[in-house]
Amino acid sequence: MTAIALTIAGSDSGGGAGIQADLKTFSALGVYGASVITALTAQNTKGVTAIHDAPADFVTAEIDAVFSDLAVNAVKIGMLSRTDIIAAVAEGIKKWKPPFVVLDPVMVATSGDRLIREDATAAIVNDLFPRVTLITPNLAEAATLLNQSMASTETEMQKQGEALIGLGAKAVLMKGGHGTSDESVDLLITASGTKRYAARRVATNLMRPLQRRKPMSPPHLKPLCHSILEAALDRCITSTHSGNETRFFIRWFGSAYCRAWCGANHQLGGALLYACAHRSKNHL
Repeated sequence: MTAIALTIAGSDSGGGAGIQADLKTFSALGVYGASVITALTAQNTKGVTAIHDAPADFVTAEIDAVFSDLAVNAVKIGMLSRTDIIAAVAEGIKKWKPPFVVLDPVMVATSGDRLIREDATAAIVNDLFPRVTLITPNLAEAATLLNQSMASTETEMQKQGEALIGLGAKAVLMKGGHGTSDESVDLLITASGTKRYAARRVATNLMRPLQRRKPMSPPHLKPLCHSILEAALDRCITSTHSGNETRFFIRWFGSAYCRAWCGANHQLGGALLYACAHRSKNHL
């Protein structure tokens, strides 16, 4: 039976992020993708020129339409720009109780354009943190959520991750892609401990898939992919769900993690997705 994933996020007219990127990822791994669109953005590789938010009652209608018909195995939440939309999504998660929910607290586009209103940050913490399986902030997003300066060391990343746990998150993946060290370090933090995942930082100023770059082949990426899939097996994934649901989430979370970490390098990200899918097929 084909697994089903739901993305709740904004539309990126340039196709490099948001609903479009999520559905491409689902399709690449043989997952049926459903979507709830929270906003329309007019954007390309250079920036965001306009944002049109969906009415909160329409977001609720989208959520109910999907869950009343499809057996959703996992949900990924992205851009939520207003408090009423956040409340609608939180109520939908509470009502339909999907087994796995990943929250990517999207606040600023790669171009630097802000995608969330100032008063919505507290709503994300209060309404969504208690209802999701995992949150995946980058350094800037974690700093915004905590109203602190951006972490510049692993020790500061650890402290901010623990602070987010203190605010109600069950598990936090602190993404270090915006760091400046030679390694790109991510920290998976739960109440029971921390796991560190690191890889050599790829220097590039190319941020979108249509820009040219030198391809990399999947065999060079095996150690990193093993770590990614190991992360998905961590304590943030409960053992109360069926084997099929857990195996699906491992595949889907691995792909989402790869895309979030390596989104600035499309061919690297694509190779990671290939390797994750291949490993999942052979070992799960």
